Amino acid sequence: MLRIITEPFEAKQELQRISDRTHNEQIETQSAIVKEIISMVRKRGDKALLEYTEKFDRQVITQLKVSGSEIDAAYQQISRDLLKAIKLAAKKIEAFHQKRVPKSWVQFEEDNVVLGRRYTPVDRAGLYVPGGRASYPSTVLMNAIPAKVAKVPRIVMVTPPSQEGKINPSVLVAASEAGVTEIYRVGGAQAVAALAYGTETIPKVDVITGPGNIYVTLAKKEVYGTVGIDSLAGPSEVLIIADKHANPVHVAVDLLAQAEHDPMAAAILITDSAKLAEQVQTEVIKQLEDHPRRILTEKAIAHYGVIILTENLIQAAELSNLFAPEHLELEVESPWELVEHIRHAGAIFLGNSTPEAVGDYLAGPNHTLPTSGAARYASALGVETFMKYSSLIEYSPKALQTVSQAIIDLTTAEGLPSHGNSVKYRTKNPHG
Repeated sequence: MLRIITEPFEAKQELQRISDRTHNEQIETQSAIVKEIISMVRKRGDKALLEYTEKFDRQVITQLKVSGSEIDAAYQQISRDLLKAIKLAAKKIEAFHQKRVPKSWVQFEEDNVVLGRRYTPVDRAGLYVPGGRASYPSTVLMNAIPAKVAKVPRIVMVTPPSQEGKINPSVLVAASEAGVTEIYRVGGAQAVAALAYGTETIPKVDVITGPGNIYVTLAKKEVYGTVGIDSLAGPSEVLIIADKHANPVHVAVDLLAQAEHDPMAAAILITDSAKLAEQVQTEVIKQLEDHPRRILTEKAIAHYGVIILTENLIQAAELSNLFAPEHLELEVESPWELVEHIRHAGAIFLGNSTPEAVGDYLAGPNHTLPTSGAARYASALGVETFMKYSSLIEYSPKALQTVSQAIIDLTTAEGLPSHGNSVKYRTKNPHG
């Protein structure tokens, strides 16, 4: 059952406990395993990948790369309705991200000084898509389309195989529609290692994105610096701020929609209505009765689900900012007024007709979001994840002469004479 908390101090403690739920005693052991996996992949390449796939995924595979015929066959294995939905989602996601492409620019200043910024994509992007018993075509779209919009020349996807070493056909179709150039049937920390360092078959990439289990997350942390990463994704979370006008049935199902992801998913309601709190508490129990994923959903609700009762919505917003949720739903009468008080959230869903599922699948903004409080300083995955910029600087002889003494003074203060001389030799004796 969802607990109801009324004391502010207890509420803050509970939110901190939930935020810290991934900081457990097993991390050191898991990190050691991940380091060993990465080391073996660097040393043994494809052989290590095949051995780890047999060990962890219980699949004996001989071909890492997914063939074009497999992708063609996938189109015949999904329904027309699903294909239509994938195409619609891809269209909306691409349209949104096209608006986010950073533009290169230059500006011309006095004395023929030119300053600017030039954006270019990475050469190779590596996308991790969870798999095995589940399939996530939406994750494929959300990770691949920004890379495609950024004009990344080579988009490489890895995903663990399911039964008989196959990849779910909806995932293959989504990859094809999103512009993925090559797909490999491998998952876990070993797949991250392959993307970071390369093997005989899988190319080394520049950026790795996409969510995964704790081993995938720790592997991304370990290889960061060798490659760029999007974020260190933790278990998913939703925080709902609701007032007396909210529908308790809708609030309850939105909480369960998050809890059904994983036993460690967090589902939090903050409200200023005691009546709504009790109604949602009852409704969650009711909706769980015949839930297909009842066992894991109940675990998430029991351990990381909570209802917090506040005096007003401003207090609710402050508690939300403290937690900095991955997903924030504002199921209140005036969401655009309340959003002015929100400072930290990965994605914000405004109004009673905007469940999180809209953003997860089709609206356009990315669903790969910062978790575990990272929304305080991080943002959603986007086109910028797959791009970097170079500064552009050009000084004319006159412009360099104008600022030469200031540069020389600064280099002298830092004890770097050749820095100063690089300016002095050009301005004091330009022909020497």
